[in-house]
Amino acid sequence: MATMATSSTRPRSFLPAAIRNASVDAVVMVGALVVAALGIYLFGDAALQRVATYTAIMLTAVLALQVFSGNTGIVSFGHAAFMGLAAYATGLLTMPAAVQRTALKDLPSFLAGYELSFFAALAVVLVLAVLVGLLTGLPLLRLTGSSASIATLALLIIVYTLLVAGREITRGSQPFYGVPRDVGLWTATAVAAVALIVARLARETYFGLAARAASDDERGAAAVGVDHRVARLAAWVLSVVGAMAAGAMMAQYVGAFSPRDFYFDLGFTILAMLIVGGMTSSLGAFAGVVLTVVVIEIVRRFEGGVVVFGIQLPVVFGLTQGVLALAMILIIWRRPSGLFGKRELNLLRRGAGSAIEAQVQTTTAQPGEIVTDRLTRRYAGVVAVEDVSLRFATDTITGIIGPNGAGKTTLLNMIAGDVVPSSGTVSIGADVPHPSAFRFARRGIARTFQNIRIFPRMTVLENVVVAARQVEPNLAAAEAAAMHELTRMGLAGYADQLAAGLAYGMRRRLEIARALALKPRFLLLDEPAAGMNAVETAELVTIIAAVRAERRIGVILIEHDMRLVMNLCERIVVIDHGRVIADGWPADVQKNPAVIAAYLGSRTARAHAGVEA
Repeated sequence: MATMATSSTRPRSFLPAAIRNASVDAVVMVGALVVAALGIYLFGDAALQRVATYTAIMLTAVLALQVFSGNTGIVSFGHAAFMGLAAYATGLLTMPAAVQRTALKDLPSFLAGYELSFFAALAVVLVLAVLVGLLTGLPLLRLTGSSASIATLALLIIVYTLLVAGREITRGSQPFYGVPRDVGLWTATAVAAVALIVARLARETYFGLAARAASDDERGAAAVGVDHRVARLAAWVLSVVGAMAAGAMMAQYVGAFSPRDFYFDLGFTILAMLIVGGMTSSLGAFAGVVLTVVVIEIVRRFEGGVVVFGIQLPVVFGLTQGVLALAMILIIWRRPSGLFGKRELNLLRRGAGSAIEAQVQTTTAQPGEIVTDRLTRRYAGVVAVEDVSLRFATDTITGIIGPNGAGKTTLLNMIAGDVVPSSGTVSIGADVPHPSAFRFARRGIARTFQNIRIFPRMTVLENVVVAARQVEPNLAAAEAAAMHELTRMGLAGYADQLAAGLAYGMRRRLEIARALALKPRFLLLDEPAAGMNAVETAELVTIIAAVRAERRIGVILIEHDMRLVMNLCERIVVIDHGRVIADGWPADVQKNPAVIAAYLGSRTARAHAGVEA
């Protein structure tokens, strides 16, 4: 039965620290937006108010793009298409019946005569957006990186083609007119404020954390239980909802439009705004929109031809897009992460550290075994692991040793669900349909990697929270559990720093802290002492032994430091050319002639391993 140790501290707030911090950031940005809108409403003329309304609409669209591209790392070129769909849907739902009969004589009867208010139409559009998001998002789950980006570009072209071809509904390439112009400054500001709040909070939710982790390292994310497909789909659907909200407002802002208004130019403008400010943060989206709109308004004065210092400048069509393209190039060259970088305001965390107080529960591992049955893995004509049958119990530290290229890491990868066996099976003591790395992690198999796989663009605390959130009931509990593991590993003081800034040894410890946050039954460590000095290695041995004693978990360890292996492990499995050649107590393995011949090989190596010559 699981034992439990509870800290004496009490939660200081019902809200987790990340949500409190994000909420303050959102309130500040919304406050700035409202103050700006109020100032323009009171002191600006009608033209300035229209520019401000356009800015708020574009802010909603750019924030929608940021929710997906900023969190998943996949650049979408297709969000203008969703704005177009929403604009036409809003036009059909709100157009006066008399105008509709004139402008759309062949409109199907089931689409005619609604005459809804803007907000009623917006509600319908948002429901439609969820359906569209699911329908278009599911195919994207099979794609990654540039292939997914190209798919979004194809989606833009498909939607444009459908809008042009649907003459009975959209008037084809002709202007779609007669839409009420009921969206003004305050409506656009209100929707943009909601979009700001949603975008800022989304990155701190379970799906936001998971999407950002998978964006940094998909394989590392799977090792802590993240299903990147679900996280990506959630971000996509939420992003489509935001884009279609912006499109609905755009329809009633301009009153008349055509498919061309929601094609490459608009898609490029949205993307440029996000890149200029910073793709990975809502602050960057906010600032990028404001700065870009200012630049656009200035450049448009010159695009139509003006007199400067007595010189008549010619009309230059496309000057606005050219300047935006130049701005993107300069930003990417000088500041690849955008003018405002990768991080949010983080007002509550600035200079304060992560003082998280909450109840922390530590449980001992439940009984169970890992069993490999005739496990084999082939790569083309090379057999990396052949016919391996082993049992690993909890409350035991097992070392797997062997020469370089013996198949140790391949075996560990199969045990972790990261590599599919060519033949044979892996049983982890729990039912796992469709075995995979993230499903094994959720069933208590945690691991580290030979080549460190942390999430460099996330903070140290977020790295561990991603894992803890898989097993904890809420984000507050996950933060507390993460801080507990960081404290154990001596990393609590670095909680709010980006993981990319950690030294090598600290990255190793962070990866172990992240694995322990899963509350695993088994901890799989692939060369955890690699790159560490003697002092760091000794500290690591102490930590692993303490965790095992506290939680009674099973530890499976691959390591070339023979002194560490012999001092820490209670059982040693020796692999050579993919086959098990020895399995037993360290003292017995040391004396095994096959091991000495295949791995130790000389009096010098035996002496280094602590073997008496």
